[in-house]
Amino acid sequence: MPPVLLAGLLYLGSGLGLALARLVRDGGFKSSGLTRNEWPWLLGAIFFGGVLGPVSLMFGLTSTSGATASLLLNLETVLTAVIAWVVFKENADRRIVWGMFAIVAGGVALGWQTDSSTQFTFIGPVLIAIACLCWAIDNNLTRKVSASDALFIASTKGLIAGTMNTALAITMGDTLPNLATLSATMSVGLLGYGISLVLFVFALRGLGTARTGAYFSTAPFLGAAVAVSVFSETTSPAFWISAVLMGLGVWLHLTEHHAHEHLHEVQEHEHEHIHDEHHQHEHGVDGFETIKHSHRHTHFPVKHTHPHYPDIHHRHVH
Repeated sequence: MPPVLLAGLLYLGSGLGLALARLVRDGGFKSSGLTRNEWPWLLGAIFFGGVLGPVSLMFGLTSTSGATASLLLNLETVLTAVIAWVVFKENADRRIVWGMFAIVAGGVALGWQTDSSTQFTFIGPVLIAIACLCWAIDNNLTRKVSASDALFIASTKGLIAGTMNTALAITMGDTLPNLATLSATMSVGLLGYGISLVLFVFALRGLGTARTGAYFSTAPFLGAAVAVSVFSETTSPAFWISAVLMGLGVWLHLTEHHAHEHLHEVQEHEHEHIHDEHHQHEHGVDGFETIKHSHRHTHFPVKHTHPHYPDIHHRHVH
C-alpha cells in the first residue's frame, strides 16, 4: 500500500473507532471541554504526531530494514525527554535519567542485528529520525492537554490526521484497497494508534512526559516477548540483554522517590477526580465528594510536602 495512504488509513481507523466508543460512552455528542487556550496545543500535536510523523515513518520504512527501524525508533524516547527537560522544564533526577538510558539501551540491543536482504540508504534512516522528532514534539504538546478527555483527544487526532493524509493520498492518485484489506488496516490503526494513544494520555496525566516516554520505549521488547511466547520464535543473546537492561530501567523508575515542599499556584482545568488533598472545592450535590466525578474546577494556592510525579498537579519548577 502507498505510504501516505497507509499512514492515513491507520489514523482514520483509530479516529473512527474511538469516536464511536465516545458516542456510546456518553450516549451521544458531548462537548470536548477544551478551552480556547488548549486548542493550539492539541492542533499542534495532531499536525506533528498525526500528519508529519506517520508519513515520514512510512516513507522511511520503504528504504530501511526492520532491524534498523527498530533501532532508530528509540530516538523518540530520547528526543521526548530532552524536549521535556530543556523546553518545558520537567523535573528529572539522576535515577530517572539512568533508568531512561537503560531502557533505550535495551531497545538498541534488541534492534542490533543485520539484515543483508536490504541495502542501506541514507534517506530512510533520516526520515525515521524525523518521524521520531515529530512524535517527540507531539508527546510534549499532548502533555499540555492531558487533563482533558483522553478519548476525545485520541479520536480527534485520528479523524483529522487520518482524513488529511487519506485525502492527500487520493489526490496523489492512490486508490483505496479492497474491503478486507481496508478493514484490516483500520483495525490495526485502532489498536496500535487509537487505544495505545488513549492509554498514553492517561500516563502523561499521571507521570509526566519523560517518564511516560521511557515506559513507552519498552514496546520493542514487549513485541519480541510476544513473538517468543506466542509464535515460538527463537531468542538471541540480544533479546536477553535487552530484557535485563529494560528491567533495570523500569525498576529504577518504579523505585523513584521524589518529595519536597512545593507550592501549587492557582490553576483551572477539568478531569476526573475525587476530593483528595489537591481537590477541596465544594459541590451543590451531597455525596459528590466521595466518588469519582469530572467537572471544571479551580485549584487555589497551597504549599505542602509529599511524594509526587510531574503529573497534571505537579508541574512546578525545581
